[in-house]
Amino acid sequence: MSASMVRATVRAVSKRKILATRAALTLTPSAVNRIRLLLQDKPEFIGMKVGVRTRGCNGLTYTLDYTKAKDKADEEVLQDGVRVFIEKKAQLTLLGTEMDYVETKLSNEFVFNNPNIKGTCGCGESFNI
Repeated sequence: MSASMVRATVRAVSKRKILATRAALTLTPSAVNRIRLLLQDKPEFIGMKVGVRTRGCNGLTYTLDYTKAKDKADEEVLQDGVRVFIEKKAQLTLLGTEMDYVETKLSNEFVFNNPNIKGTCGCGESFNI
């Protein structure tokens, strides 16, 4: 056997526990409850779709819409019976993000806690990565 050749062996492993992969987007209980409430009276929709658009003073902003079907390139997040689909363009920008629903005296809104964001605008609606 020459020094430049590397040998590899393949073995079948039985009874090995499969490790779960981390979801691209994690929903808080508050977000799950709000999405469930929004979809309650809309049986024609199967979930919510998250996307990004070029907009605002810092480059990107999130979009959130109802969806009737999963597109081929969408990433599906299923958590506590709620389905959220991530558009292909938004998948890399949302990795590791937590989606929350926050109610204050002045507003009710979904908040994306994204560790990948490098900067945001003053109002918090747009961001850059």
